[in-house]
Amino acid sequence: MIIRRLNPKDAKLYRAIRLEALQTAPEAFGSSYDEEKQYPLELYERRFQEEYSATFGAFLEEQLCGVVTLVREQRNKLKHRANIYGVYVSPQTRGRGIAKKLMLEAIRKAEDMGGVEQIHLSVVTSNEAAGKLYRSLGFETYGVQKKALKINDSYYDEELMCYPIHGDGSIGR
Repeated sequence: MIIRRLNPKDAKLYRAIRLEALQTAPEAFGSSYDEEKQYPLELYERRFQEEYSATFGAFLEEQLCGVVTLVREQRNKLKHRANIYGVYVSPQTRGRGIAKKLMLEAIRKAEDMGGVEQIHLSVVTSNEAAGKLYRSLGFETYGVQKKALKINDSYYDEELMCYPIHGDGSIGR
């Protein structure tokens, strides 16, 4: 398995796995398949060139099978924070530690950005496997947003989590 930062040439592969994610686990993402299928490929190409964000991909036999995006806040009062978005691993490749390796790469990137003190993410409370993974990496729950997502007539709560960055390069608490 290879984990690397995605670049504009990966936009088509990323778009395919992103749309798969939105169809496979719609309750796990704030965006919807219907919204995102309209996005032009150039949008992803531009995103992969931004200096304040990084999307990492996991490749098995040259197939993109998992992704995670880290975005550093840009406002002066929030620059000490980064956010994790869009964590997804294709169902056929789950159970191999791919999500953990992607998350560790995103954490390392946040540490390398300099000045980032916290990483935030949210996870739908019914996704027990993801919540367990994030807690094992040192993320701590600081709240629950009730009815954070609404899909048709169903509501989903999100667990809000934060990871403290230590200046010594250690991972977790």
